[in-house]
Amino acid sequence: MRRPFLLLSILIAFFAIILTYYKPDILQILTTYTGTTILTLTTHLTSLTTNPNITTPSHMNTAKTTMSRTLHHAKITPHLSSTRGHSDHGWLNTYHSFSFANWYHPSYTSFGSLRVLNEDRVKPQSGFPTHPHRDFEIFSYILSGELTHRDSMLTKGAEGDNVSPDQFYRMKRGDIQFTTGGTGIAHSEFNEHRRDTVHFLQIWALPWKRGLKPRYHTRHFSEEDKRKGFVTILSPLKGGVDATAEQEAKAEAVVEGTIPIHADFLMGAGIITGGGKFEWIVGGRGNVTEQNKRKVFVHLPMTKGGKASIRLDGRDDAVLKEGDGAFIEGVNKGDKLWVESVGEVEAEVVVLDTA
Repeated sequence: MRRPFLLLSILIAFFAIILTYYKPDILQILTTYTGTTILTLTTHLTSLTTNPNITTPSHMNTAKTTMSRTLHHAKITPHLSSTRGHSDHGWLNTYHSFSFANWYHPSYTSFGSLRVLNEDRVKPQSGFPTHPHRDFEIFSYILSGELTHRDSMLTKGAEGDNVSPDQFYRMKRGDIQFTTGGTGIAHSEFNEHRRDTVHFLQIWALPWKRGLKPRYHTRHFSEEDKRKGFVTILSPLKGGVDATAEQEAKAEAVVEGTIPIHADFLMGAGIITGGGKFEWIVGGRGNVTEQNKRKVFVHLPMTKGGKASIRLDGRDDAVLKEGDGAFIEGVNKGDKLWVESVGEVEAEVVVLDTA
């Protein structure tokens, strides 16, 4: 009779341990019938789960951490790469996250101030000849290769040491070139390299008012900084929509070291190693943006041959593969968005934060 009683006692002890986590009162009832030995065993095992001096194995911590959510109130809708517009013109292979050129989708026309996000690959010795822009904030983020910007007033071959970056600049990985179209501006973007294809994102945002003075900005953002956390690249112009002529001339952004944009808008980028996590503060840290209610678009460029992948806010239904994006709605300034790299390799992530 001892063996059946022993097996029964072990079974009861097992359920008692499970119920410890959920219903301590039930545990007390069960242990009343199993004797002092089992009560002692369950008490000891329970102490292992609550003793702060005992470390839980790291893989168990990871499982809990990656599934935790901080944006319970937010709606996250993936925008899969397969739902983007796509055109291959031979010299240009382009994907459109939002309606552009001959591709139109009623669900993807804009998102807050964000109007265009194209992921482009341009072959060597080809590109966009001189073309105008007006009343848009336009920025090119270089992922690989090089892209040459040339203002319409500068002819090819006239470059020299005294030419400003506004007139001529050969952009490489880590560079971003920003254009305020304003009342009208014209330039060309060409891949003048002999062998290498250039891969870049071209992004357009709507400014807070029309008729601005046209202007260029070009800046480099280091790979090293992007591996430490999200680097803010664009932030609103100081003075906002009512900026004075002096503030426009100084062209200082609210966040030091960033490029100023004429919109309640932030752009960030980061390179997250496999298993790593970065935190994006919606609306920026401190009093950076105006509107409290915000939207965030996250994009994972196609840079790693399909091996990169990220998870947003610990949600299994918000895992993005290369080329995918995600609409995040219902967030407020100060909310924390966690982006986790869950692929085979590191992931380069772009965040666009808009009112």
